[in-house]
Amino acid sequence: MSTSPTGRSDPAAAAPPWYDQAFGPLYPDVYAHRDVLSAGREVAFALELGLGLRVLDLCCGFGRHAIHLSRAGLEVIGVDRSFDLLRLAQERVDFQSALRGRLVRADMSQLPFQDACFDSALNLFSSFGYLSEAEDRATLLELVRVLRPGGRALLDLMNPKRVRQGLVPRSERTGPGFFLLEQRRLEAGGKRVVKDVSFTPEGEAPQLWREVVRLYELDECLALLKSAGLELESAFGAFEHTPLTDDSPRMLLLAKRRA
Repeated sequence: MSTSPTGRSDPAAAAPPWYDQAFGPLYPDVYAHRDVLSAGREVAFALELGLGLRVLDLCCGFGRHAIHLSRAGLEVIGVDRSFDLLRLAQERVDFQSALRGRLVRADMSQLPFQDACFDSALNLFSSFGYLSEAEDRATLLELVRVLRPGGRALLDLMNPKRVRQGLVPRSERTGPGFFLLEQRRLEAGGKRVVKDVSFTPEGEAPQLWREVVRLYELDECLALLKSAGLELESAFGAFEHTPLTDDSPRMLLLAKRRA
């Protein structure tokens, strides 16, 4: 445990970030809908936008998008902070040959790659916004650094207006051997969505954690992209190439690194 300048223990400083617990071994149960089948449709959307040969799958999780990119003939490298999810990818027999040696454990704001070594990058399912605003800016700068000039980045974010309008305060789900309770609210004047999760395995005590995601408006995203050296090419509201509106389920931004 770390200490403050006064010599007192500082429990908050020792606490791991929320995503270390949220994206642990329970992830496949909590987010069962984020599966390999749905990832195939999402990768097909990305391929139609045009990706270069060498692709970075940033925050790849257990490799559900990376496997489709690999099967499409692309040289994909997946990066994630979660040891548990990367281990899950390595344990899948259907992933082993395609993704062996292509999964890297690292923070998305500190990428262990050379400059301009990727033709394109994907960051899917709202992982931009997990960090502090300063770290989010650092992530974009890292993304630009590892992209070649003219390389493209596809960012998938929550649509803030849709989240605020349709936020479900409480939901429950029973799965095989567990009970899941999720409670949601908005904080920071609607700029952050907070979800308290209670996962209770049958016959065991509940496991609790909190997820906090920064909601970025489109104009905020445009300013961040520009400051990092990216130009917005297209904005979509879903993986079906529909235009971005206030009611869109997603905010998908395709940007290009300036030469």
